[in-house]
Amino acid sequence: MDSKYTMPWEKVHTELGITPPAIDDTPIGKIVELHSTNFSERVALRFFNLEITYSELDQYANRFANSLVRLGVRQDDVVGLHMVNIPQYIIALLAISKIGCAGSGVSPLLAPSELAYQLNDANISVLLSMDTLVSATFSRIEALPSCLKTVIVTTATDHISDVDIELPAIQVPNVYSYLDLLNKESEHFSHRQLDGDTTFMIQYTGGTTGKPKGAMLSMRNLMCDADMAMNMGAWGIGVDYCASAFPMFHVAGLGFAIYGLKAAAEILMIPDPRDIDHFCDQMKVSPPTVIAAVPALYQGLIANPKVKEIDFSRLKLAITGAAPLTQQDRHNIEAVIGKGVLSDLYGMTETSPVHVCNPRKRTKPSSVGIPVPGAETRIVDLETGTNEMPSGEAGEIITSGPHVMKGYLNRPGETANALRQWRGKTWMYSGDVGYMDEEGYVYLCDRAKDMLIVGGYKVFSVEVEDKLAELDFIASSAVIGSPDKTRPGNDVVNLFVELSPDVNADEEDLKNKITDFCRASMSPYKVPKVIKFVEAIPLTPVGKLDKKRLRAGLG
Repeated sequence: MDSKYTMPWEKVHTELGITPPAIDDTPIGKIVELHSTNFSERVALRFFNLEITYSELDQYANRFANSLVRLGVRQDDVVGLHMVNIPQYIIALLAISKIGCAGSGVSPLLAPSELAYQLNDANISVLLSMDTLVSATFSRIEALPSCLKTVIVTTATDHISDVDIELPAIQVPNVYSYLDLLNKESEHFSHRQLDGDTTFMIQYTGGTTGKPKGAMLSMRNLMCDADMAMNMGAWGIGVDYCASAFPMFHVAGLGFAIYGLKAAAEILMIPDPRDIDHFCDQMKVSPPTVIAAVPALYQGLIANPKVKEIDFSRLKLAITGAAPLTQQDRHNIEAVIGKGVLSDLYGMTETSPVHVCNPRKRTKPSSVGIPVPGAETRIVDLETGTNEMPSGEAGEIITSGPHVMKGYLNRPGETANALRQWRGKTWMYSGDVGYMDEEGYVYLCDRAKDMLIVGGYKVFSVEVEDKLAELDFIASSAVIGSPDKTRPGNDVVNLFVELSPDVNADEEDLKNKITDFCRASMSPYKVPKVIKFVEAIPLTPVGKLDKKRLRAGLG
């Protein structure tokens, strides 16, 4: 490392002209209020054929803020957002920001018992939910948490057609129509003064074991992280067109929405990421300058014939994250959208979310990038978490800076384990295993829970999975460890395989081929001992391998 730099990645920052942003925790509602003057007629949200300008967006947010206040919402309350990506999600997000209460993204995919758990755990008093979700879920909850006082029901078409809806009969004291509330209120609202440490969002982490935890993200966390991440890319103000199907109930979708709003960008609202035809149709109407998607969605896009009709000539940045992108995938994607635009991001719910990014002009494809300006990232030993690992040696990834969460809601023990003092700073211990090269580029090895021990040797499941991607009959794979009952302290390497379409070979023959390939390609202790074929490797809502579900299958 050059002696004039304190940290290895600073040299790359200097080379690329990347500088740390000033800490600015101006609430996103206030920023959009300013945009409503400076970019009043610019389209803020595009949803099917609907266009909502920044002036209209601010007025809708003011009306909804007035509605919530009239319903009794105060700064210490929590409002749940139980929707797919529709305009009401962002309108409610801005209203929450203006009031100064907290929001909590609630996944539409939650089972009734999971929904009840989050409502109770986050102490949600008001829930904005879609009519279809209320009908499908609430009737199956045995006892709704007593904290829930009000449900506001909206439909996907509320801002497209003003149609009365029939309110569902549910055991909640108050049930209202979103449009009815909105239409009664003033389009003016006095933005409340907030401290940057005010909890803005309580975002739930799925985790690999145990019940989900609510990460308390302050206004400063989310606003500063947006600036830090955007300083790595090619963002402008009032010039960008953002295309993403990341669900906004997830921190990745929330973060990307905040990026777009801060930049006064036009944001595509994509309610169903599986509807690739619709996503392509929307990008034809509004060709993107910035895209964000998981690898699986990029693969779906480039395989769709409609992608050829999209104008990618102004695309500056294509963000990818949540799962590894193979070299072949990278080549295939860039052949369609253009070279030099892909940028890997790495982070987690607890870091608001991004703290490492691959700069477009200085990408190392097998790496997830370097720390964003304003974030400090280190690699420490897995045993004590207090010894920094030399360049090239794997350990736990930790990060410090204004992007790190306040803590887990009502979980002091787990907060103390995740947020630790080291070298005079508070660090988030990620649970991810990786190493850093001499220039500060971070390379992921595995989740700490996904690292196996076999005969005293460490097996990183992602390493085995990446190698198996070379076999053309494997569409996807996942490596899971289970206790080796014959050798305490050791793991058995279990491999789950999803076959490529139209593979009709005998499973025993395929198992033999996989075993022979592994024996020829990797150390003996890494070779899977158990191979199982599944119809599809389960994925989380944002496209990560859902190893929690696979582990349940091993039990």
